[in-house]
Amino acid sequence: MEMASFTGFVKTLLYIILGYYALKFLMRIFAPILVQKTAQKFQQKMEEQMRNQQNAYQNTQHSTNTTQKEMPREKKKVGEYVDFEEID
Repeated sequence: MEMASFTGFVKTLLYIILGYYALKFLMRIFAPILVQKTAQKFQQKMEEQMRNQQNAYQNTQHSTNTTQKEMPREKKKVGEYVDFEEID
């Protein structure tokens, strides 16, 4: 069985520290770019959903307008409206 040397421990500790700072530096560079790309994708999806909803709403409005013009509805006359008042 081999014993770990002090220099090996220091090298490993140095690699961990350097890796941490390198990762921290790279995240400062790439994190804003990643966030911007994600926000753009989210905005595009929301715009697409909005367009789809507007198209669906316009299609339903158009279809209801054409059906109402083709077949007018008959109103049922039930009777007069009587307004009741409370007597004390």
